[in-house]
Amino acid sequence: MKRAKKSLSSSPSVDLVALADIVERFAWKRVVVLGDFVADAFQFGDITRVSREAPVLILKHRETQIVPGGGANAANNFAALGAKVSPVTAVGDDAAGDRLITAFREKKVDVSGIVRVKGWTTPTKTRFLAGWAHTVGQQVLRVDYEPEKPLGEAPRKRLAQLLAAKIRGADALAVSDYGFGVATPEEVRGATRRAKREIPVTLDSRYQLNRYKNAGITSATPNEAEMEALHHTSIGSNLKELERCGKSTREGLKLKSLLVTRGRDGMALFQPGKKPLHIAVHGSNQAVDVTGAGDTVLAAYTLGLASGASALEAAHIANIAGSLVVMKRGTATVSRGELLEAIRRAAVTGSGA
Repeated sequence: MKRAKKSLSSSPSVDLVALADIVERFAWKRVVVLGDFVADAFQFGDITRVSREAPVLILKHRETQIVPGGGANAANNFAALGAKVSPVTAVGDDAAGDRLITAFREKKVDVSGIVRVKGWTTPTKTRFLAGWAHTVGQQVLRVDYEPEKPLGEAPRKRLAQLLAAKIRGADALAVSDYGFGVATPEEVRGATRRAKREIPVTLDSRYQLNRYKNAGITSATPNEAEMEALHHTSIGSNLKELERCGKSTREGLKLKSLLVTRGRDGMALFQPGKKPLHIAVHGSNQAVDVTGAGDTVLAAYTLGLASGASALEAAHIANIAGSLVVMKRGTATVSRGELLEAIRRAAVTGSGA
């Protein structure tokens, strides 16, 4: 196959065939995922009429789907990309927890690191989608169910034990912090200090990115909105502000790389001693559904690093994976086969990464 190279925005060119070789190695990698597992529920209904009781739609229930969300979606993406996944998390002793464990068992994912906690609620996001017959449903309401109390001391100790045991033979640790208390800087700090060898430790944190300083994190994948919230600013098209925030965050957390996802504006990569690199979005910039896209980016970027890719190569792999998943509806994943096909198609057409 002819090796194709292409410059993307201010980002240096990458060897697309080399990217495919890296993705091929995903199947030999073992990743531990510490995170807040969420059940994403989708209630589909057909619009029948407007209620007489209030100006709201009446939906005739058609179907309910429950899929892994949050950190569970990240773990699901690792599995879809071919890696051997070891989730470390807590779920409630409830129906949503049952569904998540069943979903992973069906995919042959090790569930020995999932702790069931009595009296705790598995975080659940229920989306109601309304539509006419033979049309695509549109989300009209979301109802969230969250734990009313933090994890107790006993389940937290058990999680620490499981994480310490599973990280020993891992090629990477991915941390997916959605703010429900399973993934914490303290848990990560303890585990990375006990690790017998240096491995990529990647982080996707919704609310407390800056608290992971000195926790052993090597890379992070925040989105632009999270960066804005962290620095109390607005970025938009102001690249100087983006670069200021990115440099400050990377230096503050002492990261080897920081990958900021920017939706239709692509990605920005920050590394020590190098100028920021801006990577244009791959393919169409008209996303169908961005739900869970950050989980796909975390998985692809982590596996790239674990498979010997440079930060730039891993960023391009994550960029392609992200572009594929946003063209799917709902909480979705990208398979290793889909990712390889997209990379090889770009190499043949010369359309770039």
